[in-house]
Amino acid sequence: MDLKKIYQNVIDADQVEIEANIRTALETGADPEEILKNGLIAAMQEVGRLFEQGDLYVPEMLVSARAMQVGLHILKPYLARANVKAVGKVALGTVKGDLHDIGKNLVAMMLEGAGFEVMDLGVDVHPEAFVKAAQDGAQLLGMSALLTTTMSNMVAIMQALNTAGLRDRVKVMIGGAPVTQEYAIRIGADGFAADASSASRLALQLLEK
Repeated sequence: MDLKKIYQNVIDADQVEIEANIRTALETGADPEEILKNGLIAAMQEVGRLFEQGDLYVPEMLVSARAMQVGLHILKPYLARANVKAVGKVALGTVKGDLHDIGKNLVAMMLEGAGFEVMDLGVDVHPEAFVKAAQDGAQLLGMSALLTTTMSNMVAIMQALNTAGLRDRVKVMIGGAPVTQEYAIRIGADGFAADASSASRLALQLLEK
């Protein structure tokens, strides 16, 4: 089957057609890894590119990501049987005291669309939960804060990682409306992402290092 249909289903945010087309592709012998890479991941890369150049907005990126998730849900058992490994393991959470989750959820979807295994820690996440995620094998931690009053809790997480002796074993990226690259440098994070699209690209760069 031509994987361009699946690719276009993600771009068009067509949750009905993507399910049908992925099932058809699998039934006709398509390689699950090829569907993942050339259908879902390639499409999410294009969605990210269109967002960054202003041709798509957050709501449109969100519905495309949901279509990708529909496809990925169908594909996951086949990928597991084929022993296709995730690009890396990422844990995401909105820091203690902050209940905002839209941005974090979109980052999670974009990372899944880039081939990562994502552990979503939720909102109001205490430093200990990030430490536990690192102990459980997360290679990258993503911290989000939408309030200037909760940004300081990112410092507490960095300190907790250092205290646990885990800082050198895990990469850390941060984001959220009030967060900046300068703040990332100040607290010792490995990177800053201004939006969900750049977060997935940054995650790949950090794990390559």
